[in-house]
Amino acid sequence: MGPAGKQSLSSAPAPMGGSCLLLLFCLRLGTSCPQSCQCPDRDGAVAVHCSASGLQEIPKDIPANAVFLKLDANKIARVPNGAFQHLSQLRELDLSQNAIETIGPAAFSGLAGGLRLLDLSHNRIRRIPKDALGKLSAKIRLSHNPLHCECDLQEALWELKLDPDSVDEIACHTSVQEEYVGKPLIQALDSGVSFCSTHHKTTDVAMLVTMFGWFAMVITYVVYYVRQNQEDARRHLEYLKSLPSTPVSKDPLSPAS
Repeated sequence: MGPAGKQSLSSAPAPMGGSCLLLLFCLRLGTSCPQSCQCPDRDGAVAVHCSASGLQEIPKDIPANAVFLKLDANKIARVPNGAFQHLSQLRELDLSQNAIETIGPAAFSGLAGGLRLLDLSHNRIRRIPKDALGKLSAKIRLSHNPLHCECDLQEALWELKLDPDSVDEIACHTSVQEEYVGKPLIQALDSGVSFCSTHHKTTDVAMLVTMFGWFAMVITYVVYYVRQNQEDARRHLEYLKSLPSTPVSKDPLSPAS
């Protein structure tokens, strides 16, 4: 092959496969951070900051290697099932200062083992979803929510690891026992109050009312049955009395007197 041929080979463009893969990889990294959020990477630990970004729902393009996720001060109203299931490395999740009212029973699936802190303070949560939070080992902040103090809430709190720094700020917005409205929930529980006793008492009263109703029905039926039998017996006796009496015929074979 002549010099011209060698020169043409040497000047030929390099294969584009590697460049395209690199470009796609860079684009993927560039778009992995949700819009209006910042995703700084510190020694491989990605922190996703979406605070006060006007979000109305949880972003779906959160980087899978996120370790810290701040979604506070937004307008998020619900946490759907599986919202964070791809974030197995997540350690801290901040959902405070939103408008959260509904939390799906599988909202935090995938986070049970690694999550260390879950901040749900300053929201609109009335009832604690036991199925959603009960499996978490993370410290949970629930202060400044309009909680309804009842048996279900008390039973749910038994399974949660509440953040000790904010536990005193959890108050009863409404309650099955009106005297505890506006008072710290933990203070009420520490004093020996049980919201479940009220629940069980209500259940017992309802059961007693039901049993009394059935008992009254049975008694009514028995009384009716007895009276009906008495009436039938009386009529039958009157019928027998109304029959004409027949003389007893004399046996012709009997000896004459």
